[in-house]
Amino acid sequence: MATILYVDDEPSVGLILDDTLRRAGHEPVGANSVPQALQALARGTIDLIISDYRMPGLTGLEFLAMIQREGYNIPLIMLTGYASIEHAVSSIKAGAVDYITKPVRPQQLELAVDQALQLVRLKRENEALLREVMEFRNERQIVGDSMAIRRIMQTVATAAPTRATVLLQGESGTGKELFARAIHDQSDRHDKPFIQLNCAALPEGLVESALFGHEKGAFTGAIKRVEGAFERAHRGTLLLDEISEMRLDLQAKLLRVLQEQEFERVGGTSTIRVDVRIVATTNRNLAAEAAAGTFRQDLYYRLSTIPILIPPLRERKEDIPSLAYRFALRTAAETSKTITAIAPEGLELLQQYDWPGNIRELQHVVERAVILSSGATIPPHAFEGFRFGLAHSLGGPVTAAQRAAMSADGDAGEAGGAPSQDDGVLVKLTSLNVAEAEEQLIAKALIMAKNNRTKAADLLGMSVRTLRNKLNAPIDPTVGEETLTL
Repeated sequence: MATILYVDDEPSVGLILDDTLRRAGHEPVGANSVPQALQALARGTIDLIISDYRMPGLTGLEFLAMIQREGYNIPLIMLTGYASIEHAVSSIKAGAVDYITKPVRPQQLELAVDQALQLVRLKRENEALLREVMEFRNERQIVGDSMAIRRIMQTVATAAPTRATVLLQGESGTGKELFARAIHDQSDRHDKPFIQLNCAALPEGLVESALFGHEKGAFTGAIKRVEGAFERAHRGTLLLDEISEMRLDLQAKLLRVLQEQEFERVGGTSTIRVDVRIVATTNRNLAAEAAAGTFRQDLYYRLSTIPILIPPLRERKEDIPSLAYRFALRTAAETSKTITAIAPEGLELLQQYDWPGNIRELQHVVERAVILSSGATIPPHAFEGFRFGLAHSLGGPVTAAQRAAMSADGDAGEAGGAPSQDDGVLVKLTSLNVAEAEEQLIAKALIMAKNNRTKAADLLGMSVRTLRNKLNAPIDPTVGEETLTL
């Protein structure tokens, strides 16, 4: 049902319009002049207007021009005399969506109204989609004015139009996926698929199938043919996330696909040719991995045609305010809050911290601050309450008082005002042994995450696979034998 305004100075025509619209299930609103029609527009929401061309005072064409100037985005159907086709043509040129000749026939009126309302529906759906696209693009926009980010964006702009493979390296949480999407969006493949495959998140036995697909019956449970990431990314971009976690035998197959642009599905014999642009990411030093033999050197050279190193947040702290504002506005919109500013003291706190979890950690901190804030400005205490998650709650920087107390007593808990064991989550770093400190951090993170490895890995700023490898690593019997007491 739609609310439809009809404007005609002839009572008999008004009765026909009113009756036909009601029978069709719509809500008619009548007016016999342009001033009355304007009053009706001001009173409520109108979905469609039906206006006579000839009326006392202003004509229907002048009425159409007036509502357009006033910013009313409402479609209008013009009523014209049978012998006034030139008026109908003028109306269509002026912006009317349709015209109906008098005398009005109910069937013709219903058809014109249905078509006009369908146009309204399509227009609203298109506007909604455009809003979603703009919001999506805004979500993917890279924030940062630091020299490091500007240089990276220049490299992205240069590399994007080419087919060269790009290797994005950086710590977890630095936004490598956003840069990968920027490369795709600025390339001539921007309207083609962007497929992402996380090599660390997939079980080892399924990585090959996820990459190349499989034929029906290729293995137990393969009940139908499935296309892999390479097929789905044809003529587009394939992001291989955490490429360093891929098995060596699969690295050889991947190298062949990169060189030949062809492969076979698991269990298949037919060669499939594809046109795929590869972007890979890793949080490790892949050159060192290749030198150590844990990653194929030939694949490393193939992937790093254009290497890009994403700096950690601690090396570009000038970007923290703009990032914080972005996360604050996004969270405010999601939680129906009004946030207009972050207190300067709060921004200073954010910039004093080293952010081991990088941008992801900053996002979580700001999200929590927005949720805890009641006013339009985020106060400093919204950040002080928990001191940025893991790094503080697991010990944070060692103060001079704590260092002196540990030197004298070997126990930070006896220092005046220092945290004690009763805090439950404090890590007491009594040595400079890295492995021992790491074990304590992992243990406390697992306690905080209630043994949920995914949450613990997020707190520690590492992938789940990396955490699993560290937990499964053999214990070094020499750990703790030679330590330097603080």
